[in-house]
Amino acid sequence: MRSGAAAGLHGYFHEALCFDSDEDLLAKAVPFLTGGVAAGEPTVVALAEHHEDVIRAALPDLDVTYISEGAVYSRPAATIRSYRKMLAGHVAGGAAQIRILGELTPVTLGVTWDWWARYESAINHAYDDFPLWSMCAYDTRTTPTAAMADVLRTHPRTAQPGDRHDPSDTFADPILFLSEPRHPALDPLEHTAPLADLVDPALSDARRAVRDADRGHLPPDEVDDFIVAVSEAVANAHKHGRGPVRMRLWTGPDRIVVSVTDAGAGPKDPFTGLMPTGDGANGGLGLWIAHQSCNHVTLDRHADGFTIRLTAGTPR
Repeated sequence: MRSGAAAGLHGYFHEALCFDSDEDLLAKAVPFLTGGVAAGEPTVVALAEHHEDVIRAALPDLDVTYISEGAVYSRPAATIRSYRKMLAGHVAGGAAQIRILGELTPVTLGVTWDWWARYESAINHAYDDFPLWSMCAYDTRTTPTAAMADVLRTHPRTAQPGDRHDPSDTFADPILFLSEPRHPALDPLEHTAPLADLVDPALSDARRAVRDADRGHLPPDEVDDFIVAVSEAVANAHKHGRGPVRMRLWTGPDRIVVSVTDAGAGPKDPFTGLMPTGDGANGGLGLWIAHQSCNHVTLDRHADGFTIRLTAGTPR
């Protein structure tokens, strides 16, 4: 039997825990954590160091599993994959419910927020085959206003003091949220002339352009992964998009940026990239690989077609 607010429900019980002080965090998190331990449920905490210290000080003897937020929240697709593996292990061990109190790293709230907003929406579907109850912690003092609006649109409920759980008035179904046009800001490099500008490139030409652009500033393994991601993006544009396919590449001291544009409408499956969709049709598997091989991926549907933007190194 599932316990707490998730009792009697199937699938994923997804909440935002928005707080503005250490005391507010404790008022909302302590009933959740102690309730999980009392019910014998696997209970996991993945918070920023200071917030983890707050929980440890308030509940020094509580039998929960602490994991590093940086270790789990690296890239959205990789996070989904690792959490699904962990959840499957708990279910195989007989867990009727699992609880997770998690917090994205500060860097996710900046340039790369667009794909983390997509993550928060997609996991309503990605984790729905597990008996999971999670609270996603957001410090309202440091979370940008636009990001906080996305938080309330991607979480069906919000945690309140006194073990109360209120529905979010602005929650959007994941298919709706993920299908909305999102136009992420350009990297500043894209306001300059590209180092390479290829039309209908062969995959060998795309790979060579990335290899030639590498100036030794990025780790070789990261460059190799990026070459695979760019190759997948170009292959998807040729196979599933509409020509012409245009690949542009820019470099800076700490990053390589590639955009691939075609005249098509983009992937039909809104979960493409964050999960391996179907049998790999419509670029689902290739873009899933790309999402795990880059430090930032944006998907942009616009009047002229569809653009995927890939970044290796430090997104700007």
